[in-house]
Formats: sequence, C-alpha cells, structure tokens
Amino acid sequence: MEKVLLKKGRERSVLRRHPWIFSGAIEGPVPEGVASGGTVEVCAADGAVLGFGSYSPASQIRVRMLSYGADRAPDAAFVKERVFASVGRRGDFFVNAYTDAMRLVNAESDGLPGVVADYYAGWVVCQFTSAGAEFWKDAVADALMSAAPGCLGVSERLDIDVRAKEGLPREPAFRVLRGAEPPELVEIAEGPCKFLIDVRKGHKTGFYLDQRDARAAVGPLANGADVLNCFSYTGGFGLFARACGAASVVQVDVSADALALARRNEEIQHMCGTRMEYVEADVFKYLRSCRDAGRTFDMIVLDPPKFAETKAQVMKAARGYKDINLLAMKLLRPGGTLATFSCSGAMTPELFDKILAEASEDAGRSFQVVARTRQGADHPVALSFPEGHYLKGVVLREFS
Repeated sequence: MEKVLLKKGRERSVLRRHPWIFSGAIEGPVPEGVASGGTVEVCAADGAVLGFGSYSPASQIRVRMLSYGADRAPDAAFVKERVFASVGRRGDFFVNAYTDAMRLVNAESDGLPGVVADYYAGWVVCQFTSAGAEFWKDAVADALMSAAPGCLGVSERLDIDVRAKEGLPREPAFRVLRGAEPPELVEIAEGPCKFLIDVRKGHKTGFYLDQRDARAAVGPLANGADVLNCFSYTGGFGLFARACGAASVVQVDVSADALALARRNEEIQHMCGTRMEYVEADVFKYLRSCRDAGRTFDMIVLDPPKFAETKAQVMKAARGYKDINLLAMKLLRPGGTLATFSCSGAMTPELFDKILAEASEDAGRSFQVVARTRQGADHPVALSFPEGHYLKGVVLREFS
C-alpha cells in the first residue's frame, strides 16, 4: 500500500481525528501508484502510522481519513459495516411515525467522507462528492440496499458542482445503482404534511430534510398569522404554517418549477381555510416591492441558498444576509416573528447573530430570540469535524 508522509507537526489534526488532510500538509512526492479514491497509509513525519484514508489527486483536500490507527486498512467489508452502523443509528426515525424521510449517511460525520444518502419512503438517493466516495460507491450501494428498511432502490445524483473539484464526472445527472427506478415524484410524510419530492432534479437530493426541526418549531408560531415564506422552494415552511392555522401564506421563489410543485403539495394536504399565494420573483426585489407598497406581515421566513462557499466569501455574504434581514424586519407588523436561516458553513453562529443585531439596530426595532434551530439528529455533527455544523436558524420576535 502506498504511504503518505505528513510534514512535521501536521499530524496534530489527524490525532484529533479531523478527517481532512490538505495538500500542503504532505511531505515529499505524492504517491504515483494509487488510483483516485484509493486507500493510502497516512504516517507522521517520524513514520508512525496514523491511519488510512482515501487519496484524491485532484483536490486540495488530498486525503480524507477513513480509519485511525494501524489496526485495519479499509476494504469493502469495512465500508459496508460503516453504512449498516450509520443506518442503525437512525432506528428511532423508523420507529416513530413522524416522518418516512431522513438522512441515512451524513458523510464525514458518519465516518464516510463524501457519502450522502437520503431516504424517501423506501427510495434512497445518494451523492458521492469525493474521490473516495466514488471509489467505494458499489460497496455503499450494496449495503444501503440491504440496510435501509423496505428499500426499493438506490440511485445517485451526479449534478453536484463539488464533484468537479475532485475530478469526477457530473453526467449523467441521475442514475439508478440498485433496485428499481423511482417514480417521477415520491410522496413523503412529515408531521401534519405531505410532500412530493423530485429526486431527479430537486435541490440537494430532492428536499431539505435538514430543516425538519425548524419547520416543526416555526409552524406553531404561525397560528392566525399572515405569513411570507421567502425562498420557499416547494413550500415546506409555508405548508407547515398552513397546517398550524395561518390566516394566509405567500410563497415566494425565483423558480417556476419549484412553485409549481409547491402548488401540487398544497393540493395533496386536504386542508382548507388558509389563503395561499404563489409569487415567482427574486426575493430581494420582492421584499423591496412590499416595502414600497406598504405591505406588511405577521411572520416572515427567510431560508436563502448558500451565500458563502468559502471563508474568503464570508464578508460579502454578510452584506447580503444583513440586507435581506433588514428588509424583512421593516416589513413585520408590531410583535411580528422573523425566522431566519443561514446554510453557509463558513458563516459562524456568532457572526450570524452579529449581522442580525446590526440589522435590528438599523431597522430601529427590538427583537428577542425565542428559538434556535440547526440540522436535525439525522444530520449529526462529529465533534472532530465542526465544519459539519453548517445550518443555523434563529427565530426572532419583536418586543417593545
């Protein structure tokens, strides 16, 4: 097996079990005899074996650790064991009846770097975002077909920008790996709502499973309220608000396809009594148009896409987050509620709070934090991998 020798002092992160080794931490020539995604033995400068990882010649993250210590080099059986263990840790989700959709494998935080697997009512959809994940794809698919309860099929999405950084192809966009091909739309249940999921073309693997806890927290606050749901996608927060007794809901998204599916999601709820409006628009422009027209709301939800991909983009993203939250704060009626989120991993919770405080000051209004949310238990964060904590949610209520 090829070895990767680290520079002196660069073993500390590996000893802390952080899974990433960057190219600048490696001493000497790169191994030539290892395939992209193949396993290498990682050694400290003094030659001590630190563990084993997947090698990625095209990425700045040159090695992603799979195991620590010298006891066992990963093989297909090792990877399958990891998958079975990861699915087993989600057992509670299959026991309670709240949802039939969840994440089964959460990449680095489940010991399988670059592997994401989401479960939608029997259909498993994967993303393989690193060379090592691609290398072990067949073992992962075999294990998921057996480990996921009632699994009907395992598919993969390849239309992910990060694959290019790993030297991996992005075509075809969708492919069945095991079992049957999923239907055009998969219906799932979550709490009081049902959703139709487009696993071929929808965001991520089709749905924002990581916002489950936030939807459950925000929905009850919408009782009797006029709600504006920005970046609504297929209507998750808006439909929860409707299920919890909102007087009206405006769903705003720039995508006509997303809004069309949101309308279909409304139709399958079999609920009535809430006025629903769908607006295809840029959210920043729509908020300004509401300001200019004097239109206000009791509750506003801001769940934007990622504004910052890297730390270098954080300050530019901070301006965007401040602008949009300031606009929303000015559109709230007295005592109104703002549920605001950031999915930018480079945006720290402390900086996000600072941005919200500055927006509140500029708006000339006082807010109190009534709830904080993050990705749910099926999206765990390993203590050794804080980068896994990307989703931050703050629910604010105005007070005087």
